[in-house]
This record gives sequence, C-alpha cells and structure tokens, in this order.
Amino acid sequence: MIHSNKPYLKRCFLYHKGLMPYLEAHTWQRSLLHERINNPNLDDVLILLEHPPVYTLGQGSSPDFLKFDPNHSQFEVHRTERGGEVTYHCPGQLVGYPILNLQRHQQDLHWYLRQLEEVLIRVLAVYGLEGSRIPSFTGVWLEGRKVAAIGIKVSRWITMHGFALNVCPDMTGFERIVPCGIIDKPVGSLAQWIPGITCDEVRIQISQSFAEVFGVELVESVGG
Repeated sequence: MIHSNKPYLKRCFLYHKGLMPYLEAHTWQRSLLHERINNPNLDDVLILLEHPPVYTLGQGSSPDFLKFDPNHSQFEVHRTERGGEVTYHCPGQLVGYPILNLQRHQQDLHWYLRQLEEVLIRVLAVYGLEGSRIPSFTGVWLEGRKVAAIGIKVSRWITMHGFALNVCPDMTGFERIVPCGIIDKPVGSLAQWIPGITCDEVRIQISQSFAEVFGVELVESVGG
C-alpha cells in the first residue's frame, strides 16, 4: 500500500502487470468499465503494464499517418475507441490505464487530461527532468521530444485507456508512423537522458505521483 502525508478519501486498486497483449488488456478495461457503469460505487482502478509491439489508432484517426500497409504489418494493428491518432506500444514503454469514476473527482475531460499530464510531469521531476506541455496538444514533452502520449475514452464519466510513457523502448517502431499525427515534433524516451533507467523503477514513481495528483489511496492488488 502506498501512503503519503495527505489524507485520502478515495481508494484505488493498483494492478502491476508485466507484458500483456493489447487485446487482452483492452478486454479487461472494458470489463472494468462496464462493471462500474452498472455499479458506480465500485472503487477506481489503475493498471500499469507493458505491451508487445502493437500499433493502435484512435477512433477518428487517419490511416494516412501509417507508413505501411496495415494489412501486411510486422506487428498487430488495432483501431480502438480512444481519442487521438496513431501510436506505438512496445516493451520498455510503461502504459497506464486508469479506470476512474470522474463523478468522484471532477466531471471535466480537459481537467482529467491535464491531471494525467501532471502525473507524468511530476515523475520526470523526480529525475531532475523538466517535462512540459504544448498548447493545443495532449501529452508530455521533454526538450522538444514527446515522451508521453495520452488518449482516453469516457463513458458515463467512467474512464478507460490512458497514457504511455516511453521509458526505455526500442524506438525504431515509431519510424513507421507519424506518432500522434504530429509531423514536426519527434518522439523521445527517458533512456536518452537517463541511460539504464527501467520500467520497474518508473512504475513506483508513477504510482506515487498518481496517488498525489488524484488524491487516492492506492491498494496493490493481484489477479484481474
């Protein structure tokens, strides 16, 4: 269990998973979301994991941002219901899926997106790195490189999907897309600033930052 000096009024179950196929995680998210739509009293959830190599496109994203034929791809390609354009997931990238009831927090999607950014900006600050926002874009940048992508879906104020922070991934997969549909801004990973950094250590920092920003008590859980 993760504690701080701040009193918490809300509980959030934390699931630390290793490498999980994208569709398996997606099915799990949808199950958690529908359970909470049917019973809004259920506690919030935060899932932290990594995915095998996979490309995902947001609900309205353009296939023009793919530099390959999705029907003949080396890796899986999935269109999903989140917002945002195409992105790439792979080992070394830490993905967070918060399943939150925003009626307990704030019923404002812009607020929620800014809070997710704040979680990651605080994580970077732990390592002496100054993460930043760029107006009109969603995500977190570090010295002009996008190190974290965010895409969400909200149904009846219950959230799914979330954020992806490049910790130490093989970046070559990003070369086959226009990440997030942003042509003139490169992507980066924390390993470019902190050689040897691992997802395991960053998981701890994300958990603590998430608890602080959203004012929750994280309860580590198993199963799922």
